[in-house]
Amino acid sequence: MDIAATAQAIQSGERRALARAITLVESARADHRAQALALLAQLPKEKQALRIGLSGTPGVGKSTFIEAFGLMLIAEGLRVAVLAVDPSSARSGGSILGDKTRMEQLARAPAAFIRPSPSQAQMGGVARRSREAVALCEAAGYDVVLIETVGVGQSETVVAQISDLFVLLLAPAGGDELQGVKRGIMEMADMILVNKADGDLAAAAQRTRADYAGALHLLRRRPQDPEGYPLAMTVSAYTQAGLPEAWAKMQALAAWRRENGHWIAARAAQAKHWFLEEIRQNLLSSLTAEPVRGILNSLGDQVARGDLRPEVAAARALAAMGRG
Repeated sequence: MDIAATAQAIQSGERRALARAITLVESARADHRAQALALLAQLPKEKQALRIGLSGTPGVGKSTFIEAFGLMLIAEGLRVAVLAVDPSSARSGGSILGDKTRMEQLARAPAAFIRPSPSQAQMGGVARRSREAVALCEAAGYDVVLIETVGVGQSETVVAQISDLFVLLLAPAGGDELQGVKRGIMEMADMILVNKADGDLAAAAQRTRADYAGALHLLRRRPQDPEGYPLAMTVSAYTQAGLPEAWAKMQALAAWRRENGHWIAARAAQAKHWFLEEIRQNLLSSLTAEPVRGILNSLGDQVARGDLRPEVAAARALAAMGRG
């Protein structure tokens, strides 16, 4: 790959060049990794999109919401990128859901870019290189980057380290399935949008909104929240009701954080987090390379036979790697 030409093509807004670049940064090959780092080094850092993380339980209508929301933003003259992190195939490691088939209208829009990325068993369903994919989309001139996760669980924690705003989508009267992770989500979410607030579900959506609005203010109050945030609202991706109001609230929160210095501080903290995460991931990857893998397999067999205690074997493994 011609790194300089690809970097120029990305900055010119060529979608094929952007797609090739994301494929490059997602590759696990050592030569591709070297090329990816060289490419990222040539991209401008001053271009910054509004990064919005989106999560929600299965069946809440994330794809329908993203399509309706994205088309609304495009109608306002904005360029929108969607990084939809799919579950991975256990065999191939590739994406399963195929988000372009779930967002047909948005996929056809010239001002939109949709990229499904396999999570490859990463914590929270966020691909390891999603942050780099976001940087590529920013360099390509996209104004808003929507990061859709597989679902809720650990994903809200990971999404908070990659986005400027974290939005949780819920279905009307659908609180039961969130009991196990409710507190974590409430502490991370900047906004809760109760989707499907139309027809027979409109009244239930309002009740759900009121329930979660109260919970948000009981569980969390942060310095980077202006008065009234975090908040809960009702929307309908089907009728587009509430989408302009939700977008206005997102813009207001982003503007407040910029004006009060929280935006720069948050992005600096995220950069440090991913620096440390990259080190952790590379250290873990080194465990699968020879001769380390052979040492670990041998010690593991001794532990399995009862010849060594696990903690003793671990100390020997670390000593063999020069980290004891």
